Amino acid sequence: MRAFFYLAMFLGVWASAATAQDLSALARVDPAKSSVSDGWFGKTEIKIGLSQGVPFRVFLLENPARLVVDFKEADWATVRPDMILPQAGRVSAVRFGAFRPGWSRLVADLSEPLVPVEVGMPVDAASGQAVLEITLKTASPEEFTAQAGAPVDPAWPEALTKAPETQGLKQKRFTVALDAGHGGIDPGAERGDVLEKDLMLSFARTLREVLLRNDVDVVMIRDEDVFVALETRVAIAHQARADIFISLHADSLRQGGAKGATVYTLSKEASDAATAHLAARHDRSDIIAGADLTGSDDQVAGILLDLARQETEPRSLALAKVLAEGMAQAGGPMNRRPLRKAGFSVLKSADIPSVLVEVGFLSSDRDLKNLRDPVWRNTMVNGMAQAILTWRDNDAARAPLVRQ
Repeated sequence: MRAFFYLAMFLGVWASAATAQDLSALARVDPAKSSVSDGWFGKTEIKIGLSQGVPFRVFLLENPARLVVDFKEADWATVRPDMILPQAGRVSAVRFGAFRPGWSRLVADLSEPLVPVEVGMPVDAASGQAVLEITLKTASPEEFTAQAGAPVDPAWPEALTKAPETQGLKQKRFTVALDAGHGGIDPGAERGDVLEKDLMLSFARTLREVLLRNDVDVVMIRDEDVFVALETRVAIAHQARADIFISLHADSLRQGGAKGATVYTLSKEASDAATAHLAARHDRSDIIAGADLTGSDDQVAGILLDLARQETEPRSLALAKVLAEGMAQAGGPMNRRPLRKAGFSVLKSADIPSVLVEVGFLSSDRDLKNLRDPVWRNTMVNGMAQAILTWRDNDAARAPLVRQ
């Protein structure tokens, strides 16, 4: 596969430059030396300036067509997409950010089939600075398909399929899996300098602290700014033997002027058009982050409602109701229809009661103000924590009746 060639070709350059610089430090991406530009004869050039050379790999993905570049220890903190791609062309959009600890990722959306013809990272012997240079050319759909696919590299961590080991949980205690939506290269909803991934990670950490003080164990699906695939989020909850799974979000949705907290449970059909649109946006997270979904449509995009046990669905509905009541009692504000159903992939667990909570919508001025207010967040967190405890006790009381 081409991706192996690009990686191996660079490792030779890497070895020759290794003695000229300290390669253990984090490389900074220089926006002034980074660009995406279309040239003549169907050629497109991507340049990424770095403060030092780093290991990298390049590959193509299809459905939709994307170019993916993984970097070891590269920091994108000072770069915005418009600095690299001021105007869409053969590359229609770029995004970048943390992918997993120690690795970052650049994903370039392609408006037409393009394949790499030249890939290199020359390193300046005096300064140690480097520039990743990728030249792409227009290709036929058949040529693109022939070169597309994530590389199968035994040395590459199984970031998308293997859940990290969860330790320290007392399995005899009630356990909540808290899923702070999005993360890493996938920022979620954005409004000005506010990112959904940051707000929800902060919210999840606060909720964790309140639950821990109430003798509830908590497993964080992510506890830092890294990308976690949708399938892996559910796998982590299973590995931790979580009793419930709660996914936290604060999306942006203009349709219908969405505002107020909303709790969703799994359904094959969305309860309304706006909810269907929201579910589609959420389930694009893996595509946004450059995940290879080939052969995984049924797992990631499909809703495995048929696998849901008859016992789990009513327990999820009961959890949604008590959460909505608890959040309302904490002052809300709640959506005019706080209980809804949709085909969110993170709710597909067959044996863990699961809900997705839109704590608010960044597209609402009122919700945005609340979400940025630490006093409001603490009040809402306490309302949710009390609701979780109520559900735990009610569910335990019902368990003997269900078994009969």
